Amino acid sequence: MDPAAYKELAELEGRHWWFVGRRRIIEALLERLALPQDARILEIGCGTGGNLEMLARYGELRAAEYDDGARAVAAAKGVAREIAPCRLPDELPFASEKFDLIVLFDVLEHIEDDIACLRAIRKRMSERGWLVVTVPAFQFLWSGNDEYNHHFRRYSRAQLETVVRAGGFRPAYASYFNFWLFPAAAAVRFVKNLFFAEREEARSDLALPTDTLNGALAWLFASERVAMGRFSLPFGVSCILSARPTL
Repeated sequence: MDPAAYKELAELEGRHWWFVGRRRIIEALLERLALPQDARILEIGCGTGGNLEMLARYGELRAAEYDDGARAVAAAKGVAREIAPCRLPDELPFASEKFDLIVLFDVLEHIEDDIACLRAIRKRMSERGWLVVTVPAFQFLWSGNDEYNHHFRRYSRAQLETVVRAGGFRPAYASYFNFWLFPAAAAVRFVKNLFFAEREEARSDLALPTDTLNGALAWLFASERVAMGRFSLPFGVSCILSARPTL
């Protein structure tokens, strides 16, 4: 990601409806994992640290981040025990540690060799540990925002499960999310692909709406958390997955 993208992330991830809703959905899934009270947790690709406070409630938290500036912002929050530099798949820190929970929230799509990335992560996982991943869904939703954020791909649920299995894990639960807003997102993408594809520029689509709309969208998005871990939603703008290491 470009420095401008990290700056935008730091400014918006605490209050923008998309980040607020995603955290609530992730938290609902984590609650169903029955982690040990003293769980050892690692967030890979923590960015500027928007998820650290949530994750720290579940155990002893470490984090890893490639970008120096983003890592400094995350470290300044004082939440994680340690935030180390990281470059996937070859430079993953904490070689002597085994973690009960490793999370990658919208990270895997940034890695060219996603299977090698997951195989490296598998080596840091305890035998009964959990992997939790979120990724953007459906390649036909590819947009200038994906270009702006240097994504390599978007995933279907089946593709994500296949990659996770190849990386040394067995999926326990997978679902799409951002279900309610998917029809609008798909319609916008269809129109842009039909009429404006050649003119679309790489740019962020994160814009903070009015407080009223932002709150309403956060509530609508987060309402999907009742499904997490119970049943799978048939489509959505993103995908979430939990998995155990293959023994």
